[in-house]
Amino acid sequence: MRFDIFTLFPAYFDGPFGSSILKRGLDCGAISIGLHDIRDFCDDKHRRADDAPFGGGAGMVMKAEPVARALESVLNFDVGSKPPCPIIYLSPQGRTLNHKIVLELATLSHIALLCGHYEGIDERAIQCCVTDEISLGDFVLTGGESAAAVLVESVSRFVPDVLGNEASAAGDSFSNGLLEAPCYTRPASWREMDVPETLLSGHHGEIEKWRFREGLRRTMLRRPELVEIALRELPFSRWQLKIYAELQRELKEKHDESGHSSPG
Repeated sequence: MRFDIFTLFPAYFDGPFGSSILKRGLDCGAISIGLHDIRDFCDDKHRRADDAPFGGGAGMVMKAEPVARALESVLNFDVGSKPPCPIIYLSPQGRTLNHKIVLELATLSHIALLCGHYEGIDERAIQCCVTDEISLGDFVLTGGESAAAVLVESVSRFVPDVLGNEASAAGDSFSNGLLEAPCYTRPASWREMDVPETLLSGHHGEIEKWRFREGLRRTMLRRPELVEIALRELPFSRWQLKIYAELQRELKEKHDESGHSSPG
């Protein structure tokens, strides 16, 4: 899979892409990443890619022409025509990145990521070049570089041969719509805290049920809205529904007990 990243600060990515899983993916050829400095496509000797906003106000705005010229040159298309791959602008105004979008992007062979900076990019460049906008959440970053790094890592995990164990991604939080169950490693007893006996039993069926139960319990407590989505989009099996009903009763009883014991 190919990622082309357009940025004013290509050196930012030396750290994120130079170690761990992404480095492994790059080394084995499962992914490739092109870093393109938008300043290289400016037409003045000072390589100035930004200017003051029309209408006044604080901050600077990235110019439309260097952005469009960079995209045209690298992706080999004319602005206004259909680009050869999705061009995603990392923006707080975009759709919020989630597991479903990550899986959607992981099916593609080529993605271009456009990193804004300062107060953003001239709207005309966005209108004629960008095919999608994605946000990490309801907050503002200094630039789109960190968001691009997050997107590349999250998508790359689902590209074959990037992870050492392909089952790892399938067991992560959100892979079944729920949060991941707690995980443990050696030693089995640590500071008077023991690993749950089920995980030591070697009984794969019971371990699967335990992990589902504890992941569901954690989701019901921390992100209850995800349970409703999972029930609607990923129908539970009979044994999973049974565990869900048991947890509903258990959590209700704890809630009632807490209410009875509270002052007043």
